[in-house]
Amino acid sequence: MEFSPQVMDRAAGVLVGQAVGDALGVPYEFAAPIRAGDARMVGGGLGPYEPGEWSDDTQMAVCVARVAASGTRLTRSDALDAVAAAFIDWKHNAASDIGNQTATVLEMASRHDGVGLGEAMTAIARDVGRRGQAGNGGLMRTSVVGLAAVGSAEETASAAARVCALTHGEPRCIESSVLWSLAVRNAVLTGNLDVRSGLPQLAPERRSWWQRQIASAEDGPPSSFTPNGYTVTAFQAAWASIHATAHLDGTQHIAAALQEAVSIGNDTDTVAAIAGGLLGAAYGASRIPGNWVDQVHGWPGLRAGGLRELAMAMLTAA
Repeated sequence: MEFSPQVMDRAAGVLVGQAVGDALGVPYEFAAPIRAGDARMVGGGLGPYEPGEWSDDTQMAVCVARVAASGTRLTRSDALDAVAAAFIDWKHNAASDIGNQTATVLEMASRHDGVGLGEAMTAIARDVGRRGQAGNGGLMRTSVVGLAAVGSAEETASAAARVCALTHGEPRCIESSVLWSLAVRNAVLTGNLDVRSGLPQLAPERRSWWQRQIASAEDGPPSSFTPNGYTVTAFQAAWASIHATAHLDGTQHIAAALQEAVSIGNDTDTVAAIAGGLLGAAYGASRIPGNWVDQVHGWPGLRAGGLRELAMAMLTAA
């Protein structure tokens, strides 16, 4: 497929936007909430992190992106094996922080020897999900999946579901990831911010439930969506931050929405990373505040330019 310069800029904005939101939220994770507008990339947090350094949210997104950029479709079993192996290697050799649910699944899956790692990890995550765990660890890395199959909403939905299910098998985790990845895909192609665009890809009996969750995010103040370790609340917090600042446009909207996301408190880096991926997809990397873009960096030794290149490789591979 051939893409316009605008689409390519928006595709680059997915990873850069996620990383910017992530690094902006890092210093305030699980700390006392701050006022919107006061967030700065000062580092620290749970890492501790350097100023502008992204955390596990973007680290795991990079794991996914590198596999997709190789040209292997994320719906294939060999691609899922590769993502699963990358997650395990990251956990043992690079993770600066890691969620409890993700850590549990990856530790159990690391004992698997041989082919079919993705299938084995998915089974483990499904069992963990049956215990009622519906954390935001699948959603936090899903924006980049919106670039993996831009030509097909159905394939994007399938890829989002399968990548999420590697560590988060509870249905609400999968559904939230499908909706967000499809919103990113739609934003890259059209420039529109619309988390309802993916509803047709959900089971019919689940659409009305998600319609209510989205409406709730639009009706209430963003500050009400905390704690937000639960995947649905994280989804709502990110969307509420975007919706509440939608009277602004472009760079101003990105900045205000990410500040709003961080000010909610609790899992600040994750909520801002989720929001940043969609905002970057709608407005493009060129509209993300330059002072933030200049600061971001992180594992595996990338800066914003490297994230742009990775996103371009995903887009052309798709």
